[in-house]
Amino acid sequence: MNQPDATLHASALLREHRESIDRLDAILVFTLAERFKHTQAVGRLKAAHGLPPSDPAREKAQIARLVELSEKADLDPEFAQKFLAFIIQEVIKHHERHQS
Repeated sequence: MNQPDATLHASALLREHRESIDRLDAILVFTLAERFKHTQAVGRLKAAHGLPPSDPAREKAQIARLVELSEKADLDPEFAQKFLAFIIQEVIKHHERHQS
């Protein structure tokens, strides 16, 4: 393959990868939105029944589960833990708002 052909091929591959990334970003956003709809429902339920906004045992189990999933998916478990911790912080904030 000569240089112009190689450059065209690389450009096409780059475009394909970027299109896949864009689709996956959309999936992530819609998945997070769906997840937060459920966690907000949990927050309302907890508030209605006087339950605490956080559940450390559940959080610990979820982190362990996510680490296991990330290892199976070949994703850095430390990144997965940080990502889940961020999400949990947001969920707790939502739950605390429902408590007020």
